[in-house]
Amino acid sequence: MTGRAGQERSGGRLAGAGALTRLGLRRSRIMIACWIYAVAAFAYVSVVGTRKLAPTVASRIPLQVAAATNRVTLALYGPAGDLRTLGGLATWKLNVYGAAAAALMSIFLVIRQTRGDEDAGRLELVDAGAVGRHAAMAAGLLTALIANLGLALVGGAALAVSGLPVVPSFAYGLGMAAVGIAFAAITAVAAQLAASARTATGLVISALGVAYLLRAVGDTANPGTWPSRLTWLSPIGWTQALRPYGPLYWWVLSISVLFSLAVITVAFALADRRDLGSGLLPVRPGPVTASPRLAGPFGLAWRLQRGPLLAWSACIAMYGLIMGALANGVASLVGNSTSIRDLFVKLGGHTGLVNAFLAATMGFMAIFASVYAVQAVLRMRAEESGQRAEPVLAGAVGRTQWALSHLAFSIIGPVVLLVIAGLTSGLVYGAASGDVGAAVGRMLGSALVQVPAVWVFAGIAALLFGLVPRVTVAAWGALVLFLGLSELGSFAALNRWVADISPFTHVPKLPGGTFSAAPVLWLAC
Repeated sequence: MTGRAGQERSGGRLAGAGALTRLGLRRSRIMIACWIYAVAAFAYVSVVGTRKLAPTVASRIPLQVAAATNRVTLALYGPAGDLRTLGGLATWKLNVYGAAAAALMSIFLVIRQTRGDEDAGRLELVDAGAVGRHAAMAAGLLTALIANLGLALVGGAALAVSGLPVVPSFAYGLGMAAVGIAFAAITAVAAQLAASARTATGLVISALGVAYLLRAVGDTANPGTWPSRLTWLSPIGWTQALRPYGPLYWWVLSISVLFSLAVITVAFALADRRDLGSGLLPVRPGPVTASPRLAGPFGLAWRLQRGPLLAWSACIAMYGLIMGALANGVASLVGNSTSIRDLFVKLGGHTGLVNAFLAATMGFMAIFASVYAVQAVLRMRAEESGQRAEPVLAGAVGRTQWALSHLAFSIIGPVVLLVIAGLTSGLVYGAASGDVGAAVGRMLGSALVQVPAVWVFAGIAALLFGLVPRVTVAAWGALVLFLGLSELGSFAALNRWVADISPFTHVPKLPGGTFSAAPVLWLAC
């Protein structure tokens, strides 16, 4: 018995899902390990650092009282009700960012095994064998489920090893995993609606942004009003409502489970209504003739790279505006708590509280720019593995010219992002402080001094692509490793030579710190 109908009668529509899941785990093992390690490492470092800086309830009360009434911090990090506990304070920021990390990991995993393989033509070859119609999507969802359970296990273990209670720690890990699984289900639906992996990814990232916005509006609204209930429409809000280090509400996990099952059911139903290679949403036809800008490799690279660059620019602009607004109230936020002041000084590297906060903020911006730089380099690998580079190189375009057209974005793109970060944060901070010109100048200097460290990661990714293309994705591991070393160096008193391995360690802490040209020049070289 041959053909799709025969395969489904003999093995069902999920035939082959187990084998495809094993294949997916093997293909994505490095990426999964990097995501899990990053979240677990930050969780551990956060607890260790918080215990040193705010060891007692009395030292944590001022921050809890201030954060509970500060709408900016509530929008960024969520409710402040559990900040009197060590676990609540240590995981406060991780509530949002850990959940977002789990969601992004799930998005990339499911897209890769569904729309990604479909766009590359691999899924058509797989489906020609004894594989059911829904096997690829089921495998993507199972891969995301296993990865999120691994995140829950390792992340919970990291919190428990750091000294927090065991049961709440693993409950916290399950909360992050629940968000990841919910967005894996949403991604499965997007893969049926969109006609390409890029469009599907954009749809789900937009859904993640809406979830963050709903949670932010709900957390900043007055309790008891209808806007405050918007939090319950967001998967990120569900994991915050779990409250592992407060009164633990296990029943909240059932919301994510029921939501995921319902959305997955919709995804399978939609899969029956479309053909392989198509999407349910209408596709706008392209122009009859190509733009003159596509006549050269740089124009093509711009066409491929502009989407991520514009998306990152919007995100960093928004983050810069928020951080600039928050800087003016940072003194009132920490109150008289010397331990929380020390936290910002540790992150910022010098003694001025506002300067330390702004320097720490710009350090986070540099991390975002580094992610973009690595992503821009990996686009070359995607073009090569997808066999789209071969027709380009078959013409009058040389390999070096083609590579430089993409590498230009890994060099210029981070500069653009950091300039946006400096301008937005400087404008808002300067408008409130009364000296816009000085504030913008200081923040631009703080932003641009980060550029050479970001270029290091672009260089590592390019080196891996040139020497061992198959392991180019290991550039993410280098970013996570160096970031962990720099953060651990601030909190855990590592040997100086260990912390110095990270490029971030050598960046002058501006504004307010001392500028030294030597480390900047070495990083650039």
